[in-house]
Amino acid sequence: MSTPAVPSVLFVCVHNAGRSQMAAAFLTRLGGDRVQVRSAGSAPAETVNPAVVEALAEVGIDISAEAPKVLTVEAVQASDVVITMGCGDACPYFPGKQYLDWKLADPAGQGVDAVRPIRDEIEQRVRGLLASLGIQPRA
Repeated sequence: MSTPAVPSVLFVCVHNAGRSQMAAAFLTRLGGDRVQVRSAGSAPAETVNPAVVEALAEVGIDISAEAPKVLTVEAVQASDVVITMGCGDACPYFPGKQYLDWKLADPAGQGVDAVRPIRDEIEQRVRGLLASLGIQPRA
């Protein structure tokens, strides 16, 4: 369960196969048990984008076992911070939550060369998010 001492963050994109998976992976790695991490999609894909899996493997993060998850009202209600990445109006709104919209290129259909800069931008944004939550990133 989420407590004030452990903030909960939900990353949402359309397919939950690229951007939100990368953000969740970086927040899990850098925040550890000091933050609760979720990701979901408004129209989840069948699998995580293979170029995203490869790009994260290059920086030592294995998400090969991850699968896209459907966005639920319960996931939004259970989260303190909801970060959207191109899901439009599909994300339910609840007062009292912090909502952020990260404008990022979509890695769908892109090769690993195109995914790397998106991955690196997401890592920097996650580091900024941790700082805003008062959490020092793990090494």
